[in-house]
Amino acid sequence: MADPSPIDIQKALGGVDYPASAADLVKKAEDSGADSGVLDALRSLPDRQYENPAEVNKAISGN
Repeated sequence: MADPSPIDIQKALGGVDYPASAADLVKKAEDSGADSGVLDALRSLPDRQYENPAEVNKAISGN
C-alpha cells in the first residue's frame, strides 16, 4: 500500500501544536476523522518529538 500523500497527512493534522509526539499526532488525526491509511502511517512513526510538518512527512516517506 502506498504512503498517504503529504497533503492528506497535513489535513488530518491541521491545528496541531508543534513540537508534538507521535502519540499526539495520532490522537489529533483520530479526532479529525482521518482515514485508515493516514492513521496507519502515523501509528508507524518512531516515538519521538516532531518539530514541524516537514519532519512528519519525512519520517513517513522515509526520505
